[in-house]
Amino acid sequence: MEQEPPLVREVHPELIDELVALLEAEGERELAICARDVRLVGACGCRDDFCQSIRTADHAPGRPYGPGHRCVPLLPSSGDLILDVVNGRIMYIEILGRPPLRRRGEPEQGRPGAGQQLDLPA
Repeated sequence: MEQEPPLVREVHPELIDELVALLEAEGERELAICARDVRLVGACGCRDDFCQSIRTADHAPGRPYGPGHRCVPLLPSSGDLILDVVNGRIMYIEILGRPPLRRRGEPEQGRPGAGQQLDLPA
């Protein structure tokens, strides 16, 4: 039996706390609730040093999401946070131009090279 990917809140709790607060501020209450249960399926894969985006659901790269898709741009204090949502489900969290994500229990300054390459499932 294949193990489920970890919950993003277990790996990057500060990211989820921020997403929930931003979504609630935008009146996106249902998405704020859903954000607590998104799974860390994989990294974006682009390898750009300013990108820390994560896939929260399986989706073929380069393919449109199709009907039911909407983009939800948020207003964080730094960088960009943009969600791809399909029929109320968060599929992708675009994280651009932000300080390196810290993993739960990691020191404040992070590990060397944090944000360059994420330790996420492929």
